[in-house]
Amino acid sequence: MVQRDRMEQMEQMDRREPLNPTVDVLIVEDDVKIAEINRRFVEKVAGFHVVGIATDSEQAKEQLEVLTPHLVLLDVYLPGANGLDMLSFIRQHYRETDVIMITAAKEMDAIREAIRGGAFDYIMKPLVFNRLQETLLRYLNFHRELRRMNESGMINQSDVDRLLLGSSKKESSPDTFFLPKGIDKLTLVKIVQAIAVADSGLTADQIAKEIGVSRSTGRRYLEHLVSSGDLYADLSYGVVGRPERVYRKNK
Repeated sequence: MVQRDRMEQMEQMDRREPLNPTVDVLIVEDDVKIAEINRRFVEKVAGFHVVGIATDSEQAKEQLEVLTPHLVLLDVYLPGANGLDMLSFIRQHYRETDVIMITAAKEMDAIREAIRGGAFDYIMKPLVFNRLQETLLRYLNFHRELRRMNESGMINQSDVDRLLLGSSKKESSPDTFFLPKGIDKLTLVKIVQAIAVADSGLTADQIAKEIGVSRSTGRRYLEHLVSSGDLYADLSYGVVGRPERVYRKNK
């Protein structure tokens, strides 16, 4: 069911491009303070913009109709309603809108229903920024793969595996889980994110300024990503001085 839902999105890509220029997000959360925290977390990730906040199911339905967001952050517990019913409503009436469930519910039945209902992910409260960021970046990559496959018109088994499983064999290797000494996961994610949203490649100097590290640190991380196959490097010949290495995301 989930795989079929995601594959159907490939057929809808000609009608809507969810990643250009930003992903519009609707937050459905009855606690106003928590909703504001979630909004700030979402907008810390480049490429995402919160277009609305709904505190109950009726507001959510109204805003879905008016805003037609790409992504909904949905709580399971809503005043006078069940978030799982809202998930079903969204999947039925807004097939091009994805849902990430964010809830304190720990019951296996709720998790099972969210997955069967086509939720992109299920995140437990209290919401941790790093966990949300990981999911949002995976969401970007998922739709980037959809767009690439849609443009090429041809897919193979590795494409399907990468799309549905969120990783390739290379990404599932031990190197993903055991990073080399001197490579921090969070810094690595920031650099990958910066490269992903850049219009063109970035140099070590540009990356250093973008995420607030030294040039040598930025270059070390970039070269690590080149060696792992996630980036490739070109030479840029300026007017004066030696050519610079420009790092770009592999297509």
